[in-house]
Amino acid sequence: MITYNIYKLLKEELKNGSADLVTRPSGQVIRERIEKDLSKEKAGEVVALDFSKIGIIDYSCADEIAAKLISRLISGEYGDKYIILTGLNDNQRENIEVALERKELAVMAEMRDGKKALLGDLNNYLKETLNFILKKGKVTASDLCNALKLPANTVGTRLLNLYKKRLVKRIGEIRDGGRVWVYEKL
Repeated sequence: MITYNIYKLLKEELKNGSADLVTRPSGQVIRERIEKDLSKEKAGEVVALDFSKIGIIDYSCADEIAAKLISRLISGEYGDKYIILTGLNDNQRENIEVALERKELAVMAEMRDGKKALLGDLNNYLKETLNFILKKGKVTASDLCNALKLPANTVGTRLLNLYKKRLVKRIGEIRDGGRVWVYEKL
């Protein structure tokens, strides 16, 4: 995992002496810098956006940075990469979550107290599947079928949807002579 210190990017890009992320134009500058750096990362990389030294992040900045990045990530603009948010306080979480929910997006996050959280909008059956993966670390469709007593096509669809939303990684492995997709937490 690679960590981008958002405070450092703020200082380098805006040079205004503030630790706060406010206004859409400021958010756009930071997002564009993140995108530039993200384009240089290798496929399969998990990038943590660290907000621990940031003060306030208003809704427009949260929308510009978090929601637009996640939207573009799941559309495939950045290739096979993953983003998580770290170091969030409750106020930052609230504004980021509203921005994500309005666009029906979701992202994994780690709060300043170390607790993991799913931010944004995800339906209950995908949450159930994601929670199972978070608990186990990594699973195959067969593991999930057996544990949740669901048909293979249902499980396959759930896993594929979580992967497409970039909430879990997918890795091909050879098991018992055949190729199997393994889905793992970020």
